[in-house]
Amino acid sequence: MLPVLPVNAPYHHGDLRAAALQMGMEKLADQEQPDLGLRALARDLGVSATALYRHFPNKDALLDALALEGLSRLGHSQAEAAEAAGGGEAGFAEVGITYVEWAVQHPALLRLIYSRVGRVDLAIDDPSAMGEAFRQLRKGIAAKMPGDLAPEERTAATLHAWSLVHGLAMLILDGQIDYDPAMIRKVVLMTDLCAP
Repeated sequence: MLPVLPVNAPYHHGDLRAAALQMGMEKLADQEQPDLGLRALARDLGVSATALYRHFPNKDALLDALALEGLSRLGHSQAEAAEAAGGGEAGFAEVGITYVEWAVQHPALLRLIYSRVGRVDLAIDDPSAMGEAFRQLRKGIAAKMPGDLAPEERTAATLHAWSLVHGLAMLILDGQIDYDPAMIRKVVLMTDLCAP
């Protein structure tokens, strides 16, 4: 039988916030739709709910933090894929392919991201303010399109690329099409953003 710790016992396993985010990510990995609760998470971590509330005052705060962490992980995966492909247009294609693959591997997390992260301004001047995933999107558009393109055309191209990969991901996640990595690659590579 496990010893029962007093409610006010200090957390001895390191950074509770980081541990909660990691466990939240692990729980989301087994879900199709995001469903987490603070009390259950605290119980699984072996801490009191009060201890966890010090880091996340409510469930919304936890879900917001998980969504931002998920978006960061997506962006990191995309950046690695772009770098491995040598950047430029080839790197941009890998950014899109990675988006779909990542979404298929993390369906609940992708749904959480888009239900929690605020509206994205694709015309924003500072793409780093939008996080790594959107920075990769803007960087890819810059590599793919002429530098003298009008801002509204650049925004339309960015929306086109994002819609393509997000649409593919959602079609797969919603069971409308099968996940076929070779077909996903073909669809992403056949897109010509420079076409009028």
